[in-house]
Amino acid sequence: MNIINKKAKFNYSLTDEKVEAGIALSGAEAKSIRENRVDLSRAVVRIVGNEIYLINTNIPTMGHLKLRADRMRKLLLHRSEILSLATKAKQKKLTLVPTRLYTKGRLVKLEVALGRSKAKFEKKEAIKRKDIEREIEQQFKTR
Repeated sequence: MNIINKKAKFNYSLTDEKVEAGIALSGAEAKSIRENRVDLSRAVVRIVGNEIYLINTNIPTMGHLKLRADRMRKLLLHRSEILSLATKAKQKKLTLVPTRLYTKGRLVKLEVALGRSKAKFEKKEAIKRKDIEREIEQQFKTR
């Protein structure tokens, strides 16, 4: 099971620095994640005090539990890792972006990367570049 945040690469220019974090979940949420019912497209990671949280991740639960699908979830990292992420994000003016959600054995892990948000014109250029590459590929296939 591997859920990738495709919007992360479109909305942010990501650095190579990535951290693997555990997530505090309920049993129903873990089951939903294993069934690939997760939306990471609007998700953001924030540091509040000495703790780090995953915000705006939609994990719907089935059954009798009435948990909010978009509630804040605590990420499990060592204090030194949280401190280093916070200082790097502040110094370089970067955002913490969740890029990938996956299982490792029976554990659920989240990959968090540092990234700078792209301006609107940068996103338009990326779309134009993809369209041009797609057209070139089609021309070579038809020949």
